[in-house]
Amino acid sequence: MIRSRAVRARAGLALLLSGALLAGCGLTSGSPMVDDVQPGTVGKGRPLEGAKLTVTSKEFTEQLVLGAIMGIAFQAAGASVLDRTGIQGSIGAREAVKSGDADAMYEYTGTSWITYLGNTEPIINPREQWEAVRKADKANGITWLPPARLNNTYALAVNPATEKKYGIKNLSQVAELSKRDPGAVTLCVESEFASRQDGLPGMQKKYGMNIPARNIQKMDGGIVYTELSSGRSCAFGEVFTTDGRIKALNLTVLDDDRNFFPNYNVAPEINTEALEKYPAIPEVLAPITAKLDNAIAQELNSKVAVQGQDPHTVALEWMLAEGFVKD
Repeated sequence: MIRSRAVRARAGLALLLSGALLAGCGLTSGSPMVDDVQPGTVGKGRPLEGAKLTVTSKEFTEQLVLGAIMGIAFQAAGASVLDRTGIQGSIGAREAVKSGDADAMYEYTGTSWITYLGNTEPIINPREQWEAVRKADKANGITWLPPARLNNTYALAVNPATEKKYGIKNLSQVAELSKRDPGAVTLCVESEFASRQDGLPGMQKKYGMNIPARNIQKMDGGIVYTELSSGRSCAFGEVFTTDGRIKALNLTVLDDDRNFFPNYNVAPEINTEALEKYPAIPEVLAPITAKLDNAIAQELNSKVAVQGQDPHTVALEWMLAEGFVKD
């Protein structure tokens, strides 16, 4: 594990800031990122020298890592960065970028297309999905930069015992089982997935499922994985395809054979006014975004969710190992 002076500096600041928070010094709106990093393959010439940028993210593991990655890249390019990562819920982080309270975040094309822009049908081709989102969001003062291969979409998964018992490989087979033996299809899901049209309601409609409410257990996302692995509460569970716990818990992701779930390719979402003020932002982020894929996301997410490491430290060590930044 890389133990750079940048990591050590951040650890020291974290202790300092936590003490300030406890003392009531009002740092709840964000804290400065102070990673002692220099340009590597990104940020050469420090094209963001003098810029003041605010980075945001949602509160779950992958978003915290991606928010840190973006902030570290901006710092290497010379910017001062305010850390406002970890906003609860999708809408809050989105509104922060839209309003200009934050300048940038990594967002998912499917979330914007379905949740923010109000569409009901996903676009199957990932590039066309991104292009449609980019075009539609111009009116909202948001500019989307080119997407990554990382596609963190929803899925259902099973543990080895359930897979062996029913021989199920795809969602059509889950639908068939729900009709043949309704009691066999028990689900563990997050509350948000249970209500979103790109989640459980839409999935049931697309596949012709009719799962009784008593068979659906709503719980925190982290508990879904442990309950699914143990088989105590459910035979099937909602997962995210880039989650590191899938591999760690030996779960099998079922094929979405009717292409219901939208593409959730991650891409930088930038406040358009900030982009006009700092036009070097795309060149700073492009190499990093191009590198991100599901395998990398699972590895980084696993370090946080399974091994218990700090998301910012995981992001920084990856940026250093890839040569994007230097300490």
